Amino acid sequence: MENLVVNLLSSLGLSGAAGLNAYVPLLALGLLDRFGYLNLSSSYDWLTSPVALVAIGVVGLLDFVGDKVPGVDHVLHTLGGWIGPVAGAIAFGAQSNLLSDVSPVLAGLAGLIVAGGFQGARTVTRPLATATTAGLANPVVSFTEDVTSVVLSVLAIFVPVLAFLGVVALALGFFVLWRRLRRRRRAL
Repeated sequence: MENLVVNLLSSLGLSGAAGLNAYVPLLALGLLDRFGYLNLSSSYDWLTSPVALVAIGVVGLLDFVGDKVPGVDHVLHTLGGWIGPVAGAIAFGAQSNLLSDVSPVLAGLAGLIVAGGFQGARTVTRPLATATTAGLANPVVSFTEDVTSVVLSVLAIFVPVLAFLGVVALALGFFVLWRRLRRRRRAL
C-alpha cells in the first residue's frame, strides 16, 4: 500500500510537471530509466530508446527557445496544446509498480486531467502576462514554468510527497489568480 501511495504522489507530480513543460518529465523518466536509477513499466521501454530521448530532447530544446519569443510562444501553445496532457498521461502511467495496482486507462486519464489542468491554467494566464507587459514578461513566465517543471520532476522522482504538495500549491495559486482575474473583469 505504501508503494502505491508513493507511486501515485510521484505520478501526480510528474503529470503536473508535464502540464508546465511536456518534455522535461518525459526526458527525466527516459534518462533515469536508461541509466538504471528507476524502472519504468515495460510498455514504456520506448521512452528510453536513443531515438526517443534525442527526439524529446531536440523538440524540448526548440520549445524552450521558441517559448521565450513573444508571438512564437502563442503559436507553440496553440499547436502544442494537446502535447502537455498526453505527456502527463504517459508520465503518470510510466511507473512500473503503479500499473500493477491501478488500471492503465485510469492512470492515463488521471495524468491527462492533471497535466491538462495545468496546461489550461497556462493558457488562461499567459495572455494576461502578454497583455499587461506587451509581451515583455513572457520569457520570464516561460522560464519560470520550465524551472518549475524541472523542480517538480526531480521532486516527483526523489521526494514524491514534496512534488504532490508543490502540485497542490500551484493548483491553489492558479485558482486564486483565476478568481482575482474574474473579479477584476466583473468590476470593469
